[in-house]
Amino acid sequence: MDSRIHFFSQKDIIPAKISPELLGIRGRQANEFAELGFPILPGFILDANIASELNPPALKKDIMALLDRCAGIVGKKYGDPENPMLLKVVISSNLAITTYPTLHNFGLVKPAIGGFAKWVGKDFAAHEVLFLIRGMLKLEELIKGLEAKAGEKEEIGSRLKILDRALGIRAPSNELGKDGGPVKIDKAAVEYMDEYAKYLPAGFFDSAEEQLFLALNEISRLFRIDDQNDNDTALMVAPMVYGNYGRDSCFGDYFSRNVVTGEKKLQGRFFQEKFNEVDAAGQDIEKIDSKHLKELQKIAWTLEDKFKEIRRIRFTVEKGKLWLIEQRPVEQKSTQADIKLLLDLAGRKVVDTAYLINAIDPLSLNEILHPVIDPASVQGLKSWKGGIAGAPGAAIGQVYFSTDSLLEAQKLALKKGLDTRFILVLVSSFAEDVKAIEVSAGVLTAEGGYSAHASVVARQYGKVSLVARELKIRGKKASLGDLNFSEGDYITINVPFYGQSTVYQGTAKLIEPDPKESGLLDVIGAAKGFLKKFHVRANAETPRDAALALSFGAGGIGLCRTEHMFFKAERINVFREMLLSDSEEERAKSLDKLRLMQREDFYGIFKVMAGKEVTIRLLDSPLHEFMPHNDDELAAYLEYASKGKKQKPSRADILARIDSLHEFNPMLGHRGCRIAVSYPEIYAMQVRAIFEAAYKLRSEKVDLHLEIMVPIVMNASELKLIAYGKKIEGASYLGIVDIEEKLRAEQKAPALNYSIGTMVELPAAALGAAEIARYASFFSFGTNDLTQTTLGISRDDFTAFMPDYTRFDLIMGNPFSTLDPRVKDIIDLAVERGRLTRPDLVCGLCGEHGANPANVRFCMDAGLDYVSCSPYSVPIALLAVAQEEIARETARSVG
Repeated sequence: MDSRIHFFSQKDIIPAKISPELLGIRGRQANEFAELGFPILPGFILDANIASELNPPALKKDIMALLDRCAGIVGKKYGDPENPMLLKVVISSNLAITTYPTLHNFGLVKPAIGGFAKWVGKDFAAHEVLFLIRGMLKLEELIKGLEAKAGEKEEIGSRLKILDRALGIRAPSNELGKDGGPVKIDKAAVEYMDEYAKYLPAGFFDSAEEQLFLALNEISRLFRIDDQNDNDTALMVAPMVYGNYGRDSCFGDYFSRNVVTGEKKLQGRFFQEKFNEVDAAGQDIEKIDSKHLKELQKIAWTLEDKFKEIRRIRFTVEKGKLWLIEQRPVEQKSTQADIKLLLDLAGRKVVDTAYLINAIDPLSLNEILHPVIDPASVQGLKSWKGGIAGAPGAAIGQVYFSTDSLLEAQKLALKKGLDTRFILVLVSSFAEDVKAIEVSAGVLTAEGGYSAHASVVARQYGKVSLVARELKIRGKKASLGDLNFSEGDYITINVPFYGQSTVYQGTAKLIEPDPKESGLLDVIGAAKGFLKKFHVRANAETPRDAALALSFGAGGIGLCRTEHMFFKAERINVFREMLLSDSEEERAKSLDKLRLMQREDFYGIFKVMAGKEVTIRLLDSPLHEFMPHNDDELAAYLEYASKGKKQKPSRADILARIDSLHEFNPMLGHRGCRIAVSYPEIYAMQVRAIFEAAYKLRSEKVDLHLEIMVPIVMNASELKLIAYGKKIEGASYLGIVDIEEKLRAEQKAPALNYSIGTMVELPAAALGAAEIARYASFFSFGTNDLTQTTLGISRDDFTAFMPDYTRFDLIMGNPFSTLDPRVKDIIDLAVERGRLTRPDLVCGLCGEHGANPANVRFCMDAGLDYVSCSPYSVPIALLAVAQEEIARETARSVG
């Protein structure tokens, strides 16, 4: 036997001394399965050393001997007229993509066609003859092309098109196995042989032995003239089996586990007495004969252990004997399925925890944090595709075009026990719309982008958000492409993490997330095991959000936006009343009502987050955002303000006061600490509420780590004033420290540990970091505003021109998702200058930039202590941090 020919089977392994490169990709795969002891069809490989100089006649004796060896295992003999063993010849190159065809069905010759048809039927036999002819014509077409025989190549190409139509082949298949399947055959197999004989070597259909060697001669001819062959291509010859070869035969196609849920149970079908699945009704793979089921399970789970991923497997049972045909990775599978597999592997010590963490794409966790569409439920629904993803997930609900109408519909639905799923549809959202987004299933807007108000709030509350610039709203009707819907109509929004978003007219079926069942909580636990000093906090404004963040692994709250607390329906008019009061006495009454509300909020959040840092950001939003924005809101406020009063407020006076709060550029206007300078009583109310809640919890022996953050500071003097107060001629300004000391004295309590810091959102603050750090114990980088003020672009409006900028490569990526290099420079500078003044300065990054794994490494390199993001983004950030810690530890151990 020539040493360059290698036999393989379930019990025969090609020796390790043979270089894998000599076997080609398909040859290596076959040998890998032999090493695993799988029930593979036997065969042999003419390695690259012999295939490159192929001389078929000289190898005839060895090849025929090996075919007899195959026959002994398969139970059929090559060339047998009654029960012929058919062969496939695979040109096994070392290239993943090759133009070489796979050649099937050698042995279908005139003497044997009757015996084959007896088992599979005349039509199927004729079909397989056509498939054999097609493969050989593809080979001949290649040869003619390389020989520059254009006319002959064109003639063969024309015949191939006819063949493809006959075989029902419309395009190259990406599925496993052969293209197409049995179709209507209008001629007998022998007629096809005679029809196509002139395009093939003489005597091709006369005998099985001659047919094989004629094909090998043609392959040898191809190798000699093809520049693609660098003498590294092998040939593999193996028998073929058929699932339609009698009653105890079948074909099957299955996954190693459920590709949606990840349950460790085979998922797929088998087709009794069928060659493949085309036009066949299959049965659940779990119902196959128990002997075969055990073997299929062993194959599936051995493959999972080997490849560390879900595999798709095809097999054939011929006359009661099971053969593995092919297996490959699975492209269409859920993140949950991948996670369940990895947890299974880690639980059995097949992989370690570091492998588990590194194998999961952090951003893919979006898929299991939010509902997803059941694909079968949207068939037949009218749809529109496109838009900018604001927050991933899927949502179904009735459409409403204003916050008031949606909240009114919700109130009515709750009262009558009706469906409470709603979709808020707006041109764009503002602060007063937060309460509607919070109770809705999703929000659809016409303006903005990933970092627009609606998108940010939706991510905060775990809602779905889509920006569709084609959206046109006219009163209580809207259109989106070919879709038209009115208030109260149902739509379904699907915003996948990967791929194009879709809006469906009507209702789909949702698959709801289950953090425990999906394995998410186990992944979070594993990821936290790798965290060191750097940690992940959450943005949260309610005890519910705080509890959710904790369950998702948050190490504290990095941002509690107090302005969101005032937008609740029962509070907004109290806040408006405070701002629009005629006297200090009236304002004080309103502030006292708000203080009690705020105290309750802070108490609940502090209690949930016991033992962890909680950063409370004092009021940041411009005051005009709290004002009524339409006639309905104004009427509601006037009704509220008139209750119990003899003299009702004048509509004209209220409108005049509202107008006085209007600003042309509110983002850089009267907001944040600037409000505290003009209206010190607002911050004083908030600070007192914070400390009242804190002292109450301390009396209950609840551990508290309080941080108070002052927003939009541009210089040290602002922070010094708000933190420590100031006395001027005839007046004094009570700072945070003063208010705490006063309350402490009232309660006769020992001092409470807390820290004061600032949110760095302006380049001026970064440049003045050394001076600001004299009064700040911590910096929190608000990168949404820092990006806006550094680049001079609005997060709500930049999508209008960003496509043009991207087209000309003027800016790379979305700066509101991935930190711009210049913003990174500013953060680096601020950290460095701040710590020169205060070496123990705590620094963090707040906002959805912190949930982007692309930013995590920078944050850690820059010396930050944490990132803070929405509760639903915490697992993503945690996983990214864990992966970076693993990479650093690996680098240290190698170094």
